Amino acid sequence: MKLPRRQFLHLVVGAAALPAVSRIARAQAYPTRAITMVVPFAPGGGASAIARILAERMRVTLGQPLIIENVGGANGSIGVGRVARSRGDGYTLVLGLWNTHVANSALYALSYDVTKDFEPVSLFASNPLLIVAKNAVPADDLKGLIAWLKANPGKASQGHPGVGSPGHIGGVLFQNMTNTSFQFVPYRGSGPAMQEERKLLHTRRLRPGFLLRAPRDETSRRAGCRRSARPVR
Repeated sequence: MKLPRRQFLHLVVGAAALPAVSRIARAQAYPTRAITMVVPFAPGGGASAIARILAERMRVTLGQPLIIENVGGANGSIGVGRVARSRGDGYTLVLGLWNTHVANSALYALSYDVTKDFEPVSLFASNPLLIVAKNAVPADDLKGLIAWLKANPGKASQGHPGVGSPGHIGGVLFQNMTNTSFQFVPYRGSGPAMQEERKLLHTRRLRPGFLLRAPRDETSRRAGCRRSARPVR
């Protein structure tokens, strides 16, 4: 059968559009089952809290349950690697942070490429960094703390959620900017670090300190933290 040219072109265009239409139909049907969101840190920290709030909102919007899995270790690279090895069908997500998708690529030999193996979806949270000190530290302000650290090199220690985390990098930057020296104590995420901090708070051995960056909410202000009057030099 010989088709007229115009009818033939219509059929060709329609056939070419079928794969795209099929993909759109599949996208419109998503999701049809539970979604797993990997939090690449130990439970109990800020990332876990944010993930659970987000998961509940997504459950209501998408009509499917979201399962939170905490997979900590290596500053988040273990959990992120698990997601990189999963099928790219949208049913396994990861809560990405500055640690996992910026610092780790410079610190670790990763089995994945953060720029090629992942597709960013949305920025939905940011958090301030704080400096807090034990009551035994004889300093009433940031200037006094820097003076005490200079007079006592190596005697203080700073806990952080892992090598390459913002807390760790911020501490290194603080040392470089103030010419001070103190030890670093890494934890398997902010949850374990915060648990140690709570112990000090409950024994009244910890007092609010000074902001490395201004907070975006009232939580830090209500905790009694104050902004430094001038940049650290």
